[in-house]
Amino acid sequence: MAKRPADASEQELEAIKNGDRPMELDQDEVGEFEDEFEDEFESEDEIYEAGVDGRPDDEREAEEREHAMEVDQGTFIPGRHKLSAGETLAPDLSTYEMLHTLEAPWPCLSCDVIRDNLGNDRRTYPATVYAVAGTQAARGREKENQIMVMKMSSLSRQEREDDEDEEESDEEESDPILETKSIPMTSCTNRIRAFQSPQATAGRPPTTLTAAMTESGQVLIHDITPHLTAFDVPGSVISPTQNKPVSTIRAHKNVEGFALDWSPIIPEGKLLTGDVSGKIFATTRTQGGGFVTDTTPFTGHQGTVEELQWSPTEKHVFASASNDGTVKIWDARSKSRKPAVSVQVSKTDVNVLSWSHQTAHLLASGADDGEWAVWDLRQWKPSTSLSTEKKPSPVANFNFHKEQITAVEWHPTDDSIVLVCAGDNTLTLWDLAVELDDEESRDTAGVQDVPPQLLFVHYMEQVKEAHWHPQIPGTILATGGSGFGVFKTISV
Repeated sequence: MAKRPADASEQELEAIKNGDRPMELDQDEVGEFEDEFEDEFESEDEIYEAGVDGRPDDEREAEEREHAMEVDQGTFIPGRHKLSAGETLAPDLSTYEMLHTLEAPWPCLSCDVIRDNLGNDRRTYPATVYAVAGTQAARGREKENQIMVMKMSSLSRQEREDDEDEEESDEEESDPILETKSIPMTSCTNRIRAFQSPQATAGRPPTTLTAAMTESGQVLIHDITPHLTAFDVPGSVISPTQNKPVSTIRAHKNVEGFALDWSPIIPEGKLLTGDVSGKIFATTRTQGGGFVTDTTPFTGHQGTVEELQWSPTEKHVFASASNDGTVKIWDARSKSRKPAVSVQVSKTDVNVLSWSHQTAHLLASGADDGEWAVWDLRQWKPSTSLSTEKKPSPVANFNFHKEQITAVEWHPTDDSIVLVCAGDNTLTLWDLAVELDDEESRDTAGVQDVPPQLLFVHYMEQVKEAHWHPQIPGTILATGGSGFGVFKTISV
């Protein structure tokens, strides 16, 4: 997840933060991707087709034995099954359309995709992705932290045997390129989110802001518009002043936090932030470009606020999740600053939420016990007392993952598709519209513990967070202990 557990031991915190990073990125550095798939198939970032019997035919079995590859008679499930000494996993490269990996100077446990002016519904290659991420440097080296503003370009399509004649294709092959602009930080970033205001003047790019929830308890808001512009305007130089935050929220009084979210429908910009004491603060951007934080917090959680999500349709409504096991729905106009609805959805920490942008009454949650669920908010009724919280039944729930859920996000245009990240080093894609008939159920009876709704399992070391690209259908940006991954499967 884009956070460290509030009750983790020092040893666990070190495990999350430490780790040798083979490459360090200097400010404004231009580099190349570590594209491990160019010559070899062994990689830390691999994608597997789910729901397929791994039992090979005789010829393939003999060949794999030659290469010390023993395939279990059942489907190999990363995170559930373990390899024996000397065994490796070979990715099925035919199952995705694009896959690139890159490394960062330190692990980035949170990232966000930046919308660009290159157009919507882009399906041609090479692709370009703009993004932002915050680092988690090791203890004692906090001054090496940074916010990384990134441009990933020349992202090529994976070659496939059934490709049409290359002469008929207008897609150019080239080496992927990573460009970065670094904003120095003195504290680890637990969560980072981007916001773009509407374009005020024709011909000028919209203002792009980032909010970073830090380990120190402060929330830093930066204007990264000049950093993004510098990628595409030759000779641009970022001044030290442009690297400074335009606002610092100190309402949490140095209490660490992990949750924050920008409203998607308030054009001037409104931000929610939550901390480990259970307090939630709202910050509004003024007409003059400044920021004002309400002095009275929203209270009601009995533990850490792990996640905040604004409603995609109601400008005054938001949801929160906590390690107290509850999800609460709030009215930001409430003078009492108390939740309107509170539901106990798990016996463990509720780490993440995602509000469907296509069907506004659907909310997905992910918990520490590995379960993720979809809830119909029309079934959630306001309670007169928080002591009488009721737990409605989810419309769908899955226990496929055996480790904590660290991210969940609805597809931006298809409310049946959901991505999920978990502590078992996997990112899974789900199609909630899938229902097996009796004949299909018999055909898949030999594949145990694999729900029919599971589309893909993508293996990525210590994956923490992932987001769909809103303008390149099916493309996902993921981050974790091993760096970043940008990929697109052929099934979504």
